[in-house]
Amino acid sequence: MSNFSQLKDLVMSLEADFEKFYDKNNSAAGTRVRKGMQELKNMAQTIRTEVQNAKNSAAGAGDAKAAPAKKAAAPAAKKAAPAKKK
Repeated sequence: MSNFSQLKDLVMSLEADFEKFYDKNNSAAGTRVRKGMQELKNMAQTIRTEVQNAKNSAAGAGDAKAAPAKKAAAPAAKKAAPAKKK
């Protein structure tokens, strides 16, 4: 849960720079926003990886049965040809 609080803190820390960039047209604040958004992206990827690993390890440690395979999608039904006029 520590990563989530770090994520929230990062977003909150960028708020002032967002206001400066969008409201006051401060280009230096825009640079800080871009840098912060890159950090946010990297942090989000780290969290995604951790969640996936935790999910996979929980699935492997739990049931010995494998998850059922997904069924293949049914082929689209063919349309009937229109009736011929007499």
